[in-house]
Amino acid sequence: MKKRRINKAIELLEQGQPVYYDSTSTFTYENGKAMASTWADYIRLDLEHGAFDMAGVDQFMRGLVDGGPTRSGHRTPAVIAELPFDGSSREVVVANAWIAKQLLARGVHGLILCHAESPEGVQALIESIRYPLQPSDPTGRLGIGLRGHGGEKNAANIWGVEQKEYMFLADPWPLNPEGELLIGVKMENRRAAERCVETASVPGLAFGEWGLGDMALSYGYAEKPSFPLPPELEEVRTKIWNACKEAGLYFLGIVTPETVTSLIDRGMRLCRAYDPKAAEIGRRYTNLKDYS
Repeated sequence: MKKRRINKAIELLEQGQPVYYDSTSTFTYENGKAMASTWADYIRLDLEHGAFDMAGVDQFMRGLVDGGPTRSGHRTPAVIAELPFDGSSREVVVANAWIAKQLLARGVHGLILCHAESPEGVQALIESIRYPLQPSDPTGRLGIGLRGHGGEKNAANIWGVEQKEYMFLADPWPLNPEGELLIGVKMENRRAAERCVETASVPGLAFGEWGLGDMALSYGYAEKPSFPLPPELEEVRTKIWNACKEAGLYFLGIVTPETVTSLIDRGMRLCRAYDPKAAEIGRRYTNLKDYS
């Protein structure tokens, strides 16, 4: 039997299964303990708009551990933290990379970079979160990892592994097949859409999304349009989805009980399900049992 993954989302993706997530901006021990039994496969921490509270994230992660394990047998649900800075340039990412390192030191299992307009900025993020002991990527595009010693102690405790083991496991998957970090990008405005093919090709990424709210805003919509989308927004969504497919990235989008099966058939594998019934329907559709 294959060894169980630390990152539940990666384990499901390796099986060809969709993964479903819930989101929170309440970073307390109590909420972590409560969400340990979430219906979702992973939890997104809303730090783009929620308060930047590292002490709270620390307590939330400890609550997840104490409230676990999950019904699927994982120590915690996977946790993907939304970064509170934009991927608008390499300079912006380099200046704010300490935030990504702080979050990883709290024990999160992945990151998502919003407004990923710059492939150079995305590459800087990947380089900043890798330990220098990790092997180079096969394309030779990435520089040596820049993550330093010291943050592994707390993260290893959250993951339930030895510190040395953590340093080898805390690497982006699928770039590193043994890695347990899931890294994604939101290409959510016109500028990001223009360079989406380049951005999606950066080694170390696992998934991408387009972000209806911000993309619509960049096209002049004050409110999110409903589906079916206006033609220009459907066109840009398709463009970004195709860029992800061509680069081998998973595409993330919103699913409902009415749309989940058709979107799975279309290839969507990371799913924002505001209604847990969508996840229930999707799991039944893909013959996934006893995994919530």
